[in-house]
Amino acid sequence: MYVTIVYVSVKPDKIEVFKEACRINHENSIHEPGNVRFDIMQSSDDPSKFVFYEAYKTQQDAAAHKETSHYQAWRDTVADWMTEPRRGVTYQGLYPIAHS
Repeated sequence: MYVTIVYVSVKPDKIEVFKEACRINHENSIHEPGNVRFDIMQSSDDPSKFVFYEAYKTQQDAAAHKETSHYQAWRDTVADWMTEPRRGVTYQGLYPIAHS
C-alpha cells in the first residue's frame, strides 16, 4: 500500500466548515478505484489540528486522487482556512496487505 499521513492546522473560526468540506471529500474518496482507507481525525487536545490517513493500493492510485474534482474542490476551498501549509508524509504500508 501507498500511505500518506497528512497534518493540517486550521484557523479556529474555520474548524466546523473545514470538517464539512472534509466529510464531502472523504465520502467521494472512499469510492475511488484503489482506495483502501481515507480516515480523517481531529485532535482531542487541540481541535484545530487534523490528521488524514490516506491509503491507496499503489502510488498511481494516490496520484489519481489528486486529479479528481472532489479533491481539487476540497483543496481550493480549504486553502485559506489553514494556519500553515498542510504537510504530507508518505509511507510504504505493510499490514494489512491490500488485496487486488
